[in-house]
Amino acid sequence: MSTQSQHGAIAGPGGVMPSGSESAPGMTPRISLRGIRMSFGSIEALRGVDLDVYPGECVGLIGDNAAGKSTLTKIISGTYVPDAGTIAVDGEEVRFANPADARARHIEMVFQDLSLCDHIDVMGNLFLGREVARWSFLDRATMKTRARAMLDDLDIRIPRLNARVEKLSGGQRQAIAIARAASFDPRVLIMDEPTSALAVAEVEAVLRLINTLKARGVAVILITHRLQDLFEVCDRIAVMYEGTKVAERAIAKTSLEDLVKLIVGKGEAI
Repeated sequence: MSTQSQHGAIAGPGGVMPSGSESAPGMTPRISLRGIRMSFGSIEALRGVDLDVYPGECVGLIGDNAAGKSTLTKIISGTYVPDAGTIAVDGEEVRFANPADARARHIEMVFQDLSLCDHIDVMGNLFLGREVARWSFLDRATMKTRARAMLDDLDIRIPRLNARVEKLSGGQRQAIAIARAASFDPRVLIMDEPTSALAVAEVEAVLRLINTLKARGVAVILITHRLQDLFEVCDRIAVMYEGTKVAERAIAKTSLEDLVKLIVGKGEAI
């Protein structure tokens, strides 16, 4: 039975949007890229990339180093302006001049370095750059209440909100970065290597967070070298090779071996 997502789209079983243009005819992608090109001097980083991501699905973006994954996601998040191509959000063509333009369209990115301040506590990191003030002073009581609600909403267990981030585990730090991005009510969330250097239990917690966000209608783009994680959360896989999207696979119709061959340029590109 289908369910209604919070953004008004019809989701499939488990609250997840059916993925792919063929399996979801007539549905409007949350974000759609067409013919994206980007060069740095004489180097063609992207050579006409097309990509659709639908509400409530996770698309894994994989490829070897220098395949173009980071360049593509930096274009989606507004860090780079492409040389050619178009971007559409919910069917409306847009142009991002900077990250603020992308954020205004509810596109958020969790970077591999997390962009956390180690010497600030959990609450301070969650509200970094958007602190709540009252009479020119920080309203710590309100921030504490909201911070706890943000973490509880995503089932993130961090007992002490006044703990410095540098004292937390890798999984807890990653969860804080995700919670901060999720608090902006994202429609598209890009995650760059969210499970790298994490313990097994911490990896499972991060993957649960991704599935929670999917169930709420968020379109997730996941960059990872941990290919086994793709089969836990992704609906489709897009494979990049030397600036080109060489293949796209439904997760149910691919295998680890197939993906490895595509990454190294030996698979059947479709």
